[in-house]
Amino acid sequence: MDALDLARWQFAITTVYHFIFVPITIGLSALVAGLQTAWVRTGREEYLRATKFWGKLFLINFAMGVVTGIVQEFQFGMNWSAYSRFVGDIFGAPLAIEGLLAFFLESTFLGLWIFGWDRLPKRVHLATIWLASIGTMLSAYFILAANSWMQHPVGYTVNAERGRAELTDIGAVLTNSTALVTFPHTITACFLTAGALLLAVSAWHLRKGNQVEVFRPGLRLGAWVVLIAGVGVLITGDLQARVMTEQQPMKMAAAEALYNTSKPASFSIFTIGSLDGREEVASVRIPSLLSFMATADPNGEVEGINDIQQGYSQKYGEGDYVPYVPVTYWSFRLMIGFGGLAMLVAALALWFTRKGRQPASRWLWIAAVSTVGMPLLANSFGWIFTELGRQPWTVFGLFKTSQSVSPAVSAGNVATSLIVFTLLYGALAVVELMLMIRYARAGAPEIVVPPSEDEPDRPLAFAY
Repeated sequence: MDALDLARWQFAITTVYHFIFVPITIGLSALVAGLQTAWVRTGREEYLRATKFWGKLFLINFAMGVVTGIVQEFQFGMNWSAYSRFVGDIFGAPLAIEGLLAFFLESTFLGLWIFGWDRLPKRVHLATIWLASIGTMLSAYFILAANSWMQHPVGYTVNAERGRAELTDIGAVLTNSTALVTFPHTITACFLTAGALLLAVSAWHLRKGNQVEVFRPGLRLGAWVVLIAGVGVLITGDLQARVMTEQQPMKMAAAEALYNTSKPASFSIFTIGSLDGREEVASVRIPSLLSFMATADPNGEVEGINDIQQGYSQKYGEGDYVPYVPVTYWSFRLMIGFGGLAMLVAALALWFTRKGRQPASRWLWIAAVSTVGMPLLANSFGWIFTELGRQPWTVFGLFKTSQSVSPAVSAGNVATSLIVFTLLYGALAVVELMLMIRYARAGAPEIVVPPSEDEPDRPLAFAY
């Protein structure tokens, strides 16, 4: 393998690993804020215990997200210096706003939330966690705006003399149509992920009969969040598919293994292709569904891989513009499949725990606990599809992946850093799992000092 292949592997590993923690952090921050709001409004002890319990898991994931995110920055300079030089003037603005505004907002108010339990009035303290949650979402938006520019470049001009893209309209970058559909899709996926965590951990405790007054509401809250967010993911994903078809038709064609332009186009449930991914051998399809997904018209025309390849060769010059179809095709389906499976388990959990029931089926509890991994896998396959489906481009239509790698970094350099980072990430994974399991098994803290009626804003004391 050459330096380019190794650099791509390293970027994939570090990016997917980092994004394990991001959706949990974003979704869980809002759910913790909601639980604390319920406590402030009602004064019920179980809401405060739930806030403290889920708040600890949120903080662990936030810390891991920050640590793994820093590695992303080093990668751009180390392995992708040519890419960084080309996009630096564009990426500088949204990423600077993310760091100076959004991350500053979330980190500052999160610090106040952590250390303000015994110092701030209840409503002021509540405001800090809501502001931290808003900060996490703003961070997501600015980062997605930068990534969306790679998918659909706008508001720029290419300086041929300097060999880079230069920003001409920051408003166009921040209101990119790709970003506007990607952001709600990502945020709803974050809530789906956080809801699955609530469902899984609560199911584990309920199976053992632990703190039913805290974890039964937690299970049902998590299940409802999974279902509602799942519907949001489906709706926003449908909108995103139509924008993607317009902007990157090759990605949609590869996602469906559609080799020839069709009108109407059928949706592939299962396709077997040749080993090189160049042609279809056999498939099972739903008539007209792909046309509706891509164009909102069941009789709409969807371009096939072969015709798009021919068009791109005429527009961009001779070359191979087809992503690796088997990975693109299956990552798209696994993304949908794992998300749908999480929704199914959530629906079953709600049904079997209705009206105070306690399910007796061991398999239902196993399914509920395993739900925690389903959205994480769906998120990972979603990003794999998004990035691999754009190949051979890093910036669609402007800059190829083969042009982006650092020219002075050898395969040996990349292999060394790949091994080091893989070992480091393995160690971080062990630490994170140990912390999560430790605090998840400990359960919600017990309240030992009730609130004083004379001091309604005084926080409660806890024993851990």
